[in-house]
Amino acid sequence: MKDTNFLVQNGVDVAHGIELLGDIQMYNSILQEFLNSYNERMQKIMTYKNALDMENYAIEVHALKSDSKYLGFNTLADLAYQHEMASKSRNIEAVNASFNQLIQEANRIMQVGKTYLGIGSGGQTPTSESTAPKKAILVADDSNIIRAFISDIFQNQYEVLLANDGKEVLDLVNARSNDIVALLLDLNMPNLDGFQVLEYFQYYDLFKKIPVSIISGSDDKETIDRAFTYPIIDMLNKPFDKESVKAFVEKTISIGAVN
Repeated sequence: MKDTNFLVQNGVDVAHGIELLGDIQMYNSILQEFLNSYNERMQKIMTYKNALDMENYAIEVHALKSDSKYLGFNTLADLAYQHEMASKSRNIEAVNASFNQLIQEANRIMQVGKTYLGIGSGGQTPTSESTAPKKAILVADDSNIIRAFISDIFQNQYEVLLANDGKEVLDLVNARSNDIVALLLDLNMPNLDGFQVLEYFQYYDLFKKIPVSIISGSDDKETIDRAFTYPIIDMLNKPFDKESVKAFVEKTISIGAVN
């Protein structure tokens, strides 16, 4: 199918999504990634909600909000944001009151996306085989959309290493520190968060070896000020577009090389 009018008719702000992602091919690829990870993501959201684990619930709905913004799913992004705020304040009643609405909108968007791409359940994004460049950038974010977006931008220039949480970051750093020329680090991740990674870098004096910049969906001044107490290169707030990411990464690498 792939008729963008169908998306518009179903409340999707395609123009904004394409503006952020660069072109319709990238948009379609990122949408496919969103659909591929949908079942696993919604299972996590359901599990954390039922367990009253509001800390991890907030992380999951935050990622859903960010990904939805990139794809122009504005209603779903707004609902996910409401749940993020409610869970952060541990307002379980508010979470329960609108949980069905969140799930229904997420399921609706899932069906809209599948119809648009003309796929059945379980379609997977094809992968291309290529020889990985020697140098690598490490992208640490619990959002599949963010990881896939940045990976697509730089796959022809660098080997792009991907981490879902802080523990995976440290595992990759310990295994590949000689290859990594930049770390793009989200602060809000499960298991070990971004600040715990920064503490590790500071304790083991790794900032001189691997330059670190922050990619974050938070505009909280206290969080930003805390991040800049570490010797990071820069911070880029979500949502960001293709050109700003390219400039951001090159700045991180070039300044890191000088330092």
